[in-house]
Amino acid sequence: MHNVKRVPLSEDALKAKQTREHAQLARYLNLTDTVLTKRKNKDYSNDAFESTTALLRDNPEFYTIWNYRRQILLRGIFPQSSAVQIKDILIQELSMTTEALRRLPKVYWIWNHRRWCLEAIPQGPDDDPTQWKQSVWNKELYVVERMLDTDPRNFHAWNYRRYVLANVAHPNSETHELAYTTKKIESSLTNFSAWHQRSKVLSSLWAKGTLSLDSKEEEFDLVKNAIFTEPNDQSAWIYHRWLMGLGADKELLEREISVIQDLLDEQPDSKWAMDSLVHYKSLLIQTGPNADKLTLTNDCLRLLNDLRTIDPQRRTRYDDLGAVLKTNQ
Repeated sequence: MHNVKRVPLSEDALKAKQTREHAQLARYLNLTDTVLTKRKNKDYSNDAFESTTALLRDNPEFYTIWNYRRQILLRGIFPQSSAVQIKDILIQELSMTTEALRRLPKVYWIWNHRRWCLEAIPQGPDDDPTQWKQSVWNKELYVVERMLDTDPRNFHAWNYRRYVLANVAHPNSETHELAYTTKKIESSLTNFSAWHQRSKVLSSLWAKGTLSLDSKEEEFDLVKNAIFTEPNDQSAWIYHRWLMGLGADKELLEREISVIQDLLDEQPDSKWAMDSLVHYKSLLIQTGPNADKLTLTNDCLRLLNDLRTIDPQRRTRYDDLGAVLKTNQ
């Protein structure tokens, strides 16, 4: 806890702690050796399965053991099990990965095993063969949304959510999904994954004509609020560039350059405001013969010089951008 002075351990307590840690390490190494030996010997028994359970609870990041565990299921356990038993085993596997993800929510191997479990759910009874799959998939959407409530910016969970939505029998409508991203963004303007998901949903809605392109103005209002509130976070700035596209609309470019200049006047050290002005003014240079290319180029070069000062780690990038601008003068 903060502001709580640590009390040093006594010599006896320290020795006891070290003894416990050494015993735990020895047990872990012994278990690892046992499981890897079983794997080498192609042991697909229940005993081998239980050994992987114990090892993965100690270390859920051990991807080799997740792979071995699937081999045991496919080659040893499933061939001796009924469809009902296989379904129940896989649901238990999902529970195991849920427990692991609570501890380590950003480990690829746990998410991969969870996907494998979902896809391995067998057909249900003859009278309703899709029953089991639909039930498990529908529950999965609820589970991943609870995970995102806990950690709204976990990109693993967002990617997994898109995967689930693509496979459930009755996915959320895209307008519902748009509202979901609005909720997440309003909760945290720096939620990059929510902005990214929003861009995917809007691209589809606009392409289908489900949502009028006039709604882009609402998106500019939303992202303007975000960049003025969190000017140093990249999430909204990247979304703004996605909205702007290739910059073919000269009037839109000039309007957004003016908006960002207002922000820079308030926040003179905003790296993202400077970087965006360089980007959009460079696009404006390309819009046609009426662009004041010399003035715009000089503005960009001045901004790049300021960026070298406030963001020296990317100096080479700014040098390259400046070289391109000078070449095109």
